Amino acid sequence: MVDLAVDIQRRADVEVGNLPAEMPLVLRQILARRGVSEVNQLDLRVQHLPHFQQLRDSEKAAARIMDAIIADQVICICGDFDADGATSTALMVSVLQAMGASKVNYCVPNRFTDGYGLSPNLVRAAQQQGAELLITVDSGISCHAGVAAANAAELDVIITDHHLAGAELPPAFAIVNPNQPECDFPSKAIAGVGVAFYLLLAVRAEARLRQHAAAQVNLADWLDLVALGTVADVVKLDGVNRILVQQGLQRIRSGHCRPGIKALLAVTQREAPRLQASDLGFALAPRINAAGRLDDMALGIECLLSANYSNAEVLAQQLNELNGQRREIETEMRESAAQYVSQLQLDSSELPALLVLHQESWHQGVIGIVAGRVKEQFHRPTITFAPGDDGLLKGSARSIPGLHMRDLLERIHSLEPELIPRFGGHAMAAGLSLPAENLARFKELAEQVAQEWLNEQDLKRQIWSDGELDGSCFSVPFVEQLQRLGPWGQGFPEPSFDAIFEFVQQRIVGQNHLKLVLRSDDGVMLDAIAFNVDTQKWPDLAVRQVKIVYKLQLNHFRGRTNVQLLVEHLQPLR
Repeated sequence: MVDLAVDIQRRADVEVGNLPAEMPLVLRQILARRGVSEVNQLDLRVQHLPHFQQLRDSEKAAARIMDAIIADQVICICGDFDADGATSTALMVSVLQAMGASKVNYCVPNRFTDGYGLSPNLVRAAQQQGAELLITVDSGISCHAGVAAANAAELDVIITDHHLAGAELPPAFAIVNPNQPECDFPSKAIAGVGVAFYLLLAVRAEARLRQHAAAQVNLADWLDLVALGTVADVVKLDGVNRILVQQGLQRIRSGHCRPGIKALLAVTQREAPRLQASDLGFALAPRINAAGRLDDMALGIECLLSANYSNAEVLAQQLNELNGQRREIETEMRESAAQYVSQLQLDSSELPALLVLHQESWHQGVIGIVAGRVKEQFHRPTITFAPGDDGLLKGSARSIPGLHMRDLLERIHSLEPELIPRFGGHAMAAGLSLPAENLARFKELAEQVAQEWLNEQDLKRQIWSDGELDGSCFSVPFVEQLQRLGPWGQGFPEPSFDAIFEFVQQRIVGQNHLKLVLRSDDGVMLDAIAFNVDTQKWPDLAVRQVKIVYKLQLNHFRGRTNVQLLVEHLQPLR
């Protein structure tokens, strides 16, 4: 089995700027290390969002949408089959209906038969619904054939997307995407649902100019969807995204959210008042994604669109069951992938710079999750392939810092243009399709490019820590104050800490979770839990001391709240 060394790095102290002096220094340091050094950066009210006018084509698109609402045209929202796409679709459909559009529907590509984005097939489906205007959400920037098909059918297409644009843009009526050329919008990290939300802000402004009733719609009522989709898509939590997520979280915590989100909270046993951004990413989003991975994303969209709780509850339970099936399939595939890598008989110094894995028995709906798990386990960019329904292999890629995955695919495409028929994505995640006979050559080129682009330090797993805490920080008020500084997420990481502890107790709970009681250097007794440990290694009663990297959390049980350490890394010291 490959055994990777772990390098625990402490973040350096930095100037804390003008943060409040009454805030504990450790918290000021945590914020400053993440780029927050001014009091106004802690103000996450919507008033601090940039104006929609900075988003290129937003006003042109808004005028066309208002024309469609006033003319009572059929508007079709063309969605995507992940949680960002589902929330974007639900947002666009429900807000346009609230604005007076009486003929709004949606169509979503099937992951297995249609592929990604607006395709000619999806255009035909929209035509069958009588569409007179197409609006894409979370997709479209690379859908040249689909836009061409819509133009041929005399259908206007408005693209809302956030993915990187290629060398040429599709000939759409309007393109609203901060990552297109000549767009001055300050956040290039905004999710698809955020772009859709911004377009709707522009539509409301257009309604005000026309003195239309749509101007009265309070878009803040839909920030729960924006928060969920933003966290689900694991985009960088820059200033704009932090505001959108925080505002959505506040609405959910206060009970002002869709029945579908309330139902998903219930099936995942999450309490709304204590909800954190991580709960959206690790509990709610996977259940919505399960619909697109194993069945039909319409199930997830309908749950989010549901107007009454009873109906939403039924749909949320179905999503929960699908997620259980997804987890079973994922576990089998992950074990298969790990076994494949272990059979390479390599140590960490010989492990390829990039892993390309393929099994005929794998499920194409889950390969992205498996790629992510394998990437985490071996700290290598990973591309997993499974057979697709169209005769092509479907690939899903996940990367590590230091390698831009879409750029790697672009480089391979430039070397051999006929090798990959379709690809797209971001720095850390991408998707592609290729004929099975091209797999060996693709693997060769992918490993070659990765080897050229990654250095030895890139390939070493690093865990970053905000240092060691004293005993005064292991208190409920301190952890509550820390949590209020969120939301935490991609690009604004939740603080981790490290220290040496003495083992007091250790036992396995559930299938493979390690429950611990620890004693700190200054004698504080602490509960801790490590998830998904190797049960052949733990518990290890011979270990007396251990170095731990952990996050602070609050454990609520039977009316009591106490501090618990969520263990990220265990390093026995014997």
